[in-house]
Amino acid sequence: MRIAVGTDHRGFDVRAKVVDLARRLGHEVIDVGTFSADAVDYPDIAADVAHRVSRHEVDRGILICGTGLGMCIAANKVPGVRAAPCHDDITAELCRRHNDSNVLCLSADLLGERLIDRMVEIWLNTPFEGGRHARRLEKIAALEKEVEAECQKRHEGEDSAR
Repeated sequence: MRIAVGTDHRGFDVRAKVVDLARRLGHEVIDVGTFSADAVDYPDIAADVAHRVSRHEVDRGILICGTGLGMCIAANKVPGVRAAPCHDDITAELCRRHNDSNVLCLSADLLGERLIDRMVEIWLNTPFEGGRHARRLEKIAALEKEVEAECQKRHEGEDSAR
């Protein structure tokens, strides 16, 4: 599986460990950084990984910031992305099994190294169940298309008003 990994400065130390673990598990990793502890804006990193997932350049993404929440909010703005902030084994498993999460968001500040390793491994190895859950994901995709169409219509209206 191809996985894009990105982090802001708060997750800089955790990034290398997650990249190494994913590679040891046999996955191809695209490491988008950040590559230093210098401050960066998490929406930029989240957008990079989320767009790669949305365009199917990678199968999944992993994002790391202080809490995992900012990255999650930013990534979920990209159509087709189902980013989930996980804090334990259960959320890592269920976001894959029930929600077909394609971006895992982790906290560098609140989670220990062993827990992060376990969660990444669980998330990478857990399949999507499908069934009744697929119907719900179809509704999410339809909602995304509806919002995109409304935005397009609004944009076209603004262009014609100029």
